[in-house]
Amino acid sequence: MKAVIVRDRDAGIGGLTLTDMPYPHAAENDVIVRVHAAGFTPGELDWPATWTDRAGHDRTPSIPGHELSGVVAELGYGTTGLTVGQRVFGLCDWARNGSLAEFVAVEARNLAPLAADVDHTVAAALPISGLTAWQGLFDHGGLTVGQTVLVNGVVGGVGSIAVQLAREAGAHVIGAGRSGDRDTALALGVHDFVDLAAGDPAGEVDLVLDVLGGDVLKRLTGLVRAGGTVVTIAAPPEAVPERGRAVFFVVEPDRERLADLARRVRDGRLKPLVGAVSPLAEAPAAFARKRTVPGKPIIQVA
Repeated sequence: MKAVIVRDRDAGIGGLTLTDMPYPHAAENDVIVRVHAAGFTPGELDWPATWTDRAGHDRTPSIPGHELSGVVAELGYGTTGLTVGQRVFGLCDWARNGSLAEFVAVEARNLAPLAADVDHTVAAALPISGLTAWQGLFDHGGLTVGQTVLVNGVVGGVGSIAVQLAREAGAHVIGAGRSGDRDTALALGVHDFVDLAAGDPAGEVDLVLDVLGGDVLKRLTGLVRAGGTVVTIAAPPEAVPERGRAVFFVVEPDRERLADLARRVRDGRLKPLVGAVSPLAEAPAAFARKRTVPGKPIIQVA
């Protein structure tokens, strides 16, 4: 099969190449999925699990990408709940070969059924971004109706979904991003938009959902009212709001929540923001490309 691989950690994005790789093996409770569309995170080449397995052994050459939508091609021994030919979407394990390939082996529990009327490119934009947004807002952030949440990186994959989920939950949503993101953020449903390069918003917020970390996160932490919460996926935060909490987390697979997100898409209650769509052969270039299109970048495989 064709796949994008990386062999050398020091080479970084420049080491990504499209080549032939063996068809994956279906372990117990695995599913082999023929990938139609895949999502990736540009920073995943810095993740330890990209280079080693769970036992710490080198696993290069590695296939990156951890989000996928496709069709079940084969069931491993003991796999139940899915059938060959079924449309599915979900998450690849962090420490196994990923979705930038024609076929991938995935634990069945990390996949959810996908209705025929949801496009594969849309579904591939849901797993990491949708689960991260939900878990950040509600599981870790405890967002409730009437609260104010500031979403940083508002037109990215996570931020764009977080805005819609927070709005539906009855929160007041402030979107933070670049000046050129304003129109897209307003179209997503933010009540207010702030260009952090021009200054911080006035007033206090109950929750900050951050995807960038660094100095921006330090500034945003200062906006949280006493007893409020900062949630970030970038790195463990250095500051904590007064009498509040600061949470760093890594998204976890959740089949039931994936199914719920897919239902929201079908109902028109959630519209993932799909960014630039590139063919598999252009995946190395897509990794290196600076974001010029809002949303989650997607690789079209099949």
